[in-house]
Amino acid sequence: MNWSFWENETFLNNIDVCIIGSGIVGLSSAYYLKRNNPKLKVTVLERGILPSGASTKNAGFACFGSPSELLDDLKANTEEKVFSLLGKRFQGLQLLRENLGDTNIGYVQTGGFEIFRKEDAILYNECSDKLDYLNEQIFKITAIKNCFRKADDKIAAFGLSNVEHIIESTAEGQVNTGQMMAELLRLVQSLGVNILNGIEVQHFETTANGVVINCNNNLELKTKKLLAATNGFAKQLFPELDVKPARAQVLITEPIKDLKLNGVFHYDKGYYYFRNVGKRILFGGGRNLDFKAEETTTFGLTEKVQQRLEEILKTVIIPGTDYRVEQRWSGIMGVGAEKATILKQVAPNIYCAVRMGGMGVALGTLSGKEAAEMIVL
Repeated sequence: MNWSFWENETFLNNIDVCIIGSGIVGLSSAYYLKRNNPKLKVTVLERGILPSGASTKNAGFACFGSPSELLDDLKANTEEKVFSLLGKRFQGLQLLRENLGDTNIGYVQTGGFEIFRKEDAILYNECSDKLDYLNEQIFKITAIKNCFRKADDKIAAFGLSNVEHIIESTAEGQVNTGQMMAELLRLVQSLGVNILNGIEVQHFETTANGVVINCNNNLELKTKKLLAATNGFAKQLFPELDVKPARAQVLITEPIKDLKLNGVFHYDKGYYYFRNVGKRILFGGGRNLDFKAEETTTFGLTEKVQQRLEEILKTVIIPGTDYRVEQRWSGIMGVGAEKATILKQVAPNIYCAVRMGGMGVALGTLSGKEAAEMIVL
């Protein structure tokens, strides 16, 4: 590629920190780096036109968590780890709202609702028995009283069918994913961060003076520090890390007349999730139908998952209602054996902030802040 003097001078040379990935974590890292040291030259590399993973493809949940999800986590992790992560989700959401403003991200604290069908009786009873315990732990972290509460009286009001019980979360809410990322982009660019789209990193290595990065288009960049914020795609850059891609499939309907549903909803330990977007229903999940098939970095849809989503849509969410699916898409999350983020230095001058576990909206801003604090120049 024949780069001009101006291109080299402004965009490609003398980079202090280069960040791979322009999602929530990458842009939040750039924000805190520039806010704390305005003289730094920070450049973000993004291989897509828009962020390539899940930041602009998620369902727009605040990601506080549901009772069954927390209890499921407690079966595999210590109490300290589970509620420490919950605290980070809560703190990260507060930082996101503080940095961007509720109006700019379309944040509305609608409340969250976990639904239980007749076949979920054992799971519901387990959650019901543990509500006081969960509320006590949540209060210690957030000062929110009685976060989870039974709300069976809302089943009819939401127009749901084949639902036996609901547990409400007062801390959950909706965000407008598009508005959120657009505002974050505007914020970091206003600070002077350079964002280069269409740049795919192919290789990088530490040198005596920093890191050399080889990209497509025969582009070679040099930077003092490198941060990879690629989440579900982290394995491509760091094969040794415990990060697996997890594809999430989503659909959204055309507007539905007289839609009663309002809020964000969880089902089956959070593996299914739905919400209203105005008068539309956005519905996603189902990767637990075939974990191996959804462990991929390839965007796409499967008949098995899409059929299951539509089955639940017809029989539970909007029974007896005519609807049309307007759009279907997928996003790539980053998960692992442990449900916690990976923020660490992986080599001299090279760092990573990955594995958001499908909770990027809640964890992304805090993870970006912590990643920025890791990098010392």
